[in-house]
Amino acid sequence: MSNKLKIAIIGCGGIANGKHMPSLSRQKNAEMVAFCDIVEERAQEAAKTYGTEDAAVYTDFRELLAKGGFDIVHVCTPNDSHSVISVAALEAGKHVMCEKPMAKTTAQAQEMLDAARRTGKKLSIAYQNRFRSDSEYLKGLCESGELGEIYYGKAIALRRRAVPTWGVFLDEEKQGGGPLIDIGTHALDLTLWLMDNYKPRMVVGSTFHKLGQKKNAANAFGPWDPEQFKVEDSAFGFITMENGATISLESSWALNVSEFREAQTLLAGTEGGADMKDGLRLNGERAGRLYETKVDLSSGGVAFYSGEAESEADREARLWLEAVIEDKEPVVKPEQAFVVTQILEAIYESARTGRAVYLDGSSDK
Repeated sequence: MSNKLKIAIIGCGGIANGKHMPSLSRQKNAEMVAFCDIVEERAQEAAKTYGTEDAAVYTDFRELLAKGGFDIVHVCTPNDSHSVISVAALEAGKHVMCEKPMAKTTAQAQEMLDAARRTGKKLSIAYQNRFRSDSEYLKGLCESGELGEIYYGKAIALRRRAVPTWGVFLDEEKQGGGPLIDIGTHALDLTLWLMDNYKPRMVVGSTFHKLGQKKNAANAFGPWDPEQFKVEDSAFGFITMENGATISLESSWALNVSEFREAQTLLAGTEGGADMKDGLRLNGERAGRLYETKVDLSSGGVAFYSGEAESEADREARLWLEAVIEDKEPVVKPEQAFVVTQILEAIYESARTGRAVYLDGSSDK
């Protein structure tokens, strides 16, 4: 490799412009040299804004991969194309950072996992909420045993009225679902990672499409088109792990609740608990009394790097590039992201069939 890692961006839409490309542009050891989008003007604009002087522009990712000239591919496309593009990039000898979720289906995620193992190239999924200061601090407490055995977790991704009305978010065919696969995936990843538990046994789920047909609805991003709203507006899951631990998952874009929180978790262990309701709060029992304390994360810790404030997106980009350069495992391992997709798919299946879904080979018979 040269002094700088050369990166190709496939998909130059909202998430690429909102996170990937700005964060990569702030990394001194990387440069973006190729851009691909089915809308050529988007790729051209991205190249002009973030690319090197001789950055190449494509409308076909296969042509981009055939041309080469880069080390890493960032996949920032709709969910249904994550797998095919990531597998092709891995087969072309490139390391891959794929936007969340890993894939639309478990079968597609398995193809990505198999390709990474077969090629020996690095694959990671963009779950940036792991890189927040509160998440990193709580992870350290969990690893040190501060909470004891964590046997209950709640993954929270609730919006009162914030349905994304742009792109393909409302298209079930391209996305695979609505808030569950969009924002619920972040909360679930965070909860599984903090519990360090990736062995689900049984999943029960419910999805609702109750508010999506409302016309001229109040919404943070403007009224949605009921004719285009093909996905659920809320979804809920109950997951039992092989060791008996339990996780509940709440997700919504539109739900009549007065309290709304996103990409948060609640944990309960034998020695203490934690939640993110109002900052990072810890609770427990000491000297015969219950206590609750709020952690001050306003300075120091992982929010700073080389003396400067570092966002979770920038930290995600930096640590991903370091994993490639230093040939070490990425923070978000593909095996972990696979389990997230496996559980999400099981929630959808349970909601569709009205039955529990068993992931450990057992059954309810």
